[in-house]
Amino acid sequence: MPFQQDFFGPPRRRTRVDGNRGGELRKARRVTTLVVAGLLSALLVVGCGGASNGGGGSGGGESVKIVSDLPLQGANRAQTTTMVNAIKLAIQQRDGEVAGLQIDYESLDDATAQAGQWDPAKCAENAQQAAQDEAVIGWIGPFNSGCAATQIPTLNEAGLAMVSPANTYIGLTKPGGEPDEPDKYYPTGERNYARVIVADDKQGQAGAALMQQEDVQSVYILDDKETYGKGLADQFQKAAEEQGIEVLGREGIDGSASNYRSLMNKVAQAEPDAVYFGGIIENNAAQLIKDKVGAGMPNDEVLFVGPDGIFVDELLGQAGDAANGIYVTFGGLPESELSAEGQEFVETYESKYDDQIQPYTAYAYEAANVMLDAIERAAEDAGGVPERQAVIEEVFATEDFEGVLGTWSFDEDGDTSLTELSVQTVDGGEFTLDRVVDVADL
Repeated sequence: MPFQQDFFGPPRRRTRVDGNRGGELRKARRVTTLVVAGLLSALLVVGCGGASNGGGGSGGGESVKIVSDLPLQGANRAQTTTMVNAIKLAIQQRDGEVAGLQIDYESLDDATAQAGQWDPAKCAENAQQAAQDEAVIGWIGPFNSGCAATQIPTLNEAGLAMVSPANTYIGLTKPGGEPDEPDKYYPTGERNYARVIVADDKQGQAGAALMQQEDVQSVYILDDKETYGKGLADQFQKAAEEQGIEVLGREGIDGSASNYRSLMNKVAQAEPDAVYFGGIIENNAAQLIKDKVGAGMPNDEVLFVGPDGIFVDELLGQAGDAANGIYVTFGGLPESELSAEGQEFVETYESKYDDQIQPYTAYAYEAANVMLDAIERAAEDAGGVPERQAVIEEVFATEDFEGVLGTWSFDEDGDTSLTELSVQTVDGGEFTLDRVVDVADL
């Protein structure tokens, strides 16, 4: 049965405020559901334009503004479009308001046509724009970890709460990446960034567990030299070595190369049982797969394992038959494994938008509801429009959140308590669920 969009409001969630979190968190208040009838649905004006003001409805009362920041051009466009729609749905299910405040929403695009993917300069520009807009009190995104590394310091200094549905690079929230991470992202010394997706230390463990289960004895590791790809390859290598898997070689690739035939011939000479790639689809992952198979390493003989950065339907078209048999880890669960609320969300979404759920659609919906709940609690405490800092505190106070991903909490670093990840394989030109891995058991 779809979510009710009238009297009953959004799904119930339990949260509390822990006085030991975030340095200045307030005492807990019981969260109440504000029931609003009548004409409030007319107040919501949701914006889709990257540079235009997508909020600013016509209501006469006070309002708050949230923005999302996603790459709306390039290979991930189909996926990020569903994520924007999911955020809109979360707002609409609250009749366009929280605690009597109208919600204005603007969708920002951090990709450029020239880059064909996220662009560091555009990421920085979007963050600066939001930081200077006093009406903005919540940020959903970004999608790419490299973009987050650019944006977090600016938004941290601006005191703006961030909830990402997709960033997985470990160094954004905790040690394990570069030596100066994560402190360099938080110039104020206080945290403002959280994420609802499992981080790469756990995804690296899942990749190594998969290989151990498939009796892999040796692996050759490649990465695209970006924050996400290299960081994930680092985490995978650490986990693989701990599992006793021999690493025969490690190289970074040029994501704009026309082909990788010479590289894959070199890899083939090492005779690995598997090839691991840390990177994103935009950095030529499909060509890498095709050249691996072309070098005499078919996927049923030499495993190819990649991360959720290539868990994109467009990869299937780009790689063709060479993609059959590859494995892809995902720092979350596909729609078939979501909670009961998750299944209702899928039904509601696909009915409303006549579009299929993508891997990160539900995660964007979850991130939006976490942000909206935090704003609601902060607004109730303030008796009106809350301060940015109050929203940050309420985001970090999220505990026992009952959403589409299950029941979970944020820890003091802003990471989720969820531990289940999934492994997909390509069969007949389609991604299919292969197994679920709970890294809590590893």
